[in-house]
Amino acid sequence: MTNTEHRLGVSEVSLVVRHLKLETTTKETLEQALAEIDQVYGIDAVSFDEKSHVLNLAYDATRTCIDGLEEILKGHEIEVSHDWWTHFKEGYYRFVDQNIQENAKTEPWSCHGSASQPTKRKK
Repeated sequence: MTNTEHRLGVSEVSLVVRHLKLETTTKETLEQALAEIDQVYGIDAVSFDEKSHVLNLAYDATRTCIDGLEEILKGHEIEVSHDWWTHFKEGYYRFVDQNIQENAKTEPWSCHGSASQPTKRKK
């Protein structure tokens, strides 16, 4: 485990990094959308590479998900690229985000006692 500090609400255990190619848009619109995404609880980092038109996101998948962030983009009339690779990645990102959220809600089980509670042996 690293000693990297993250923003409030971000756990390194459920931290994910996403890269989405965006359609061309105005600089002002993009800056407004990035500022709004940056304020979302659970976002660790957000940046945009102007050369490749790729939005880079790092967030805690137990706090937010790719769908919510794409809704913010749609609210600013910014579209995710329509190429097959971006759609493929979106589907994978949704699957992983949902899996992380479901696993966070599930109580772990074990037939053995926890390390703090030794199991009782029958005599």
